[in-house]
Amino acid sequence: MSLRLGQIVDALGGSLEGGDRDTVIVRIAPLETADASSISFLHNPRYVTQLAHSKAACVIVAETMREAALAHGTCIVTPDPYVYFARLTQLWQAQQPAAWPVGIHHSAIVHPQAQVDPTATIGPQCVVERGAVIGAHTVLRSHVHVGERCRIGQRCLLHPGVVVGADGFGFAKQAGRWHKIEQLGAVAIGDDVEIGANTCIDRGALDDTVVADGVKIDNLVQIAHNVRIGAHTVIAGNTGIAGSARIGAHCSIGGAANILGHLEIADGTSISPTSMVTRSIHKPDLYTGIFPLQTNTEWEKNAASFKQLYQLRERIKKLEKALDALTGDK
Repeated sequence: MSLRLGQIVDALGGSLEGGDRDTVIVRIAPLETADASSISFLHNPRYVTQLAHSKAACVIVAETMREAALAHGTCIVTPDPYVYFARLTQLWQAQQPAAWPVGIHHSAIVHPQAQVDPTATIGPQCVVERGAVIGAHTVLRSHVHVGERCRIGQRCLLHPGVVVGADGFGFAKQAGRWHKIEQLGAVAIGDDVEIGANTCIDRGALDDTVVADGVKIDNLVQIAHNVRIGAHTVIAGNTGIAGSARIGAHCSIGGAANILGHLEIADGTSISPTSMVTRSIHKPDLYTGIFPLQTNTEWEKNAASFKQLYQLRERIKKLEKALDALTGDK
């Protein structure tokens, strides 16, 4: 597998400088491990010292790093090297031969009333149930189970172990016993969504659970019934989102964060890793909430005090200044 620099800039744009379009690239590599047949990128100026020592045949840089890159050798100049790198990995992957042939593997089970597009791939030991619709160019690699009613948009990528449409966690308590609430909704996933390994998205109790276009979800994320996630939000691993929470568009949720049910998170909000979100957020900002485990009574008292901590600190500083003035201390 290889590409020439000319093929790369023809496909992705950018300005090739200080080098030859016919230079063959066989590997995309970090600056520190790149060799004479590798292409690399420099996104953060802090790593410019690595550029000077790199053996890369070509380095992708921004205009501000152009001179340093030319002193090293060949470069591709582009407004955003990191985005260019991402697009380059996509171009590289697209050159790889198809891992699975088009068609239905002999070990797959496809219900007669399922609809499978002739351009789709149904891999070994997949199961496609009655009423399911598999669209054009879809690839089910192996051991994939597709039921009906849940909807997945175009150009989505679901990694191994993803479960879409399992029962939401709904029970009614009576006389010390739990009675199951049947989950009658489904899951609606938009276009260009990626879902990491072993992530679970529960179907809704009545209405659907919704994941909008462009959402990116990491591994081991739990999304409960009737959650709605806005377009182009990213969610890192081990996050848990409880039922009926509403997450806005273009949000960033750090790993192992927890969001309680029925809350609303404003568009453009960022939540730090391991934060516990216990109230709705109506103004976009970066939020962090980490608190020691304790009894709920203790937590409520300490949380109330913690909210006034800054004001208390300012009052103490004023009192100290007044005391210094009275005692003559400086």
